[in-house]
Amino acid sequence: MLEPIGLDERDEAVYDALIRRSQATRAELATDCGLSAQATGRSLRTLVDLGLALSMPGRPVTYVAVSPDSGLEAVLRERERALDGVRSHLSALMAAYRAGSRFAQPDQLVEVISGRDDVNRNWVEMQRASRTQMRGFDSPPYAAAAGHSEPNGIELELLRRGVKYRVIYDSSVLELPGWLDDVTIGIRLGEQARIATGLPTKLAISDDRVAMLPLLRPGDDTVTASYVIHPSPLLDALVALFEAVWERSVQIRPSAAVSLDDGSARLTQEETKLLTLLSSGATDKSAGRALGWSERTVQRHITRLMRRFGAQTRFQLAMEATRQGWI
Repeated sequence: MLEPIGLDERDEAVYDALIRRSQATRAELATDCGLSAQATGRSLRTLVDLGLALSMPGRPVTYVAVSPDSGLEAVLRERERALDGVRSHLSALMAAYRAGSRFAQPDQLVEVISGRDDVNRNWVEMQRASRTQMRGFDSPPYAAAAGHSEPNGIELELLRRGVKYRVIYDSSVLELPGWLDDVTIGIRLGEQARIATGLPTKLAISDDRVAMLPLLRPGDDTVTASYVIHPSPLLDALVALFEAVWERSVQIRPSAAVSLDDGSARLTQEETKLLTLLSSGATDKSAGRALGWSERTVQRHITRLMRRFGAQTRFQLAMEATRQGWI
């Protein structure tokens, strides 16, 4: 049971016997386990080295079991740190390998992953391997069975670790109920989010190391296949495409009440959300769906805001909100 952390069958038997006794001498443990004194001694040294037991001075030496919850947890954390180091080294080795085979083996630059489960698995692994940042175009459909009904849990975990996420959402996501609230969770943890109309494709880029480009046909309602692009001129072009679209897309800010510089009443959180949606190109219908309002309620709020700020059109209203930094 404990082989993954470096204990063989004899070591585990000695450990179990020590746990039952709490403290014991080598001779007592050898008797309990039916082992020779030499074999028991080797197992005890392993347990001490791993921090699962302590040796107390005296004659004979007494061994004391460390509480399993703290002792084993410390071993597991150390193994995880070691594995993280291996993963980091693996990434560096693969980067060097692919850089060397970029032109010598062009068939290695792009691979195709088929099946929704495999696409999801590769998406998860690509995110977990990121060290600096994830960049991407986000739009329906989604490979996950639940679609975009909840935040990306892995993203939230990596944001807390300091991995940067820069995401451009297609304006079609405004039709998804609860989308704005879900994205706001990520933004509050550090995600940099923007929105644009008519994204050319779905896309995810991990560092400058690898990208996923889903294979979608007209009418597909889920992602079941994807290209995986390794370091190459094609990956460089996808990075450049992302940066170009990023520059001309609209920033999404966390929704919060905003104080106005002119001394007038504050914008409410709902008004700030509405202005964000308008600047993103949302229709009355999609804005209403995002806010839980009817189209008539959306139109009424827009009219009130236009009168309040002297805007003649919805576009002018959105531009003024952006210029003043309200959204």
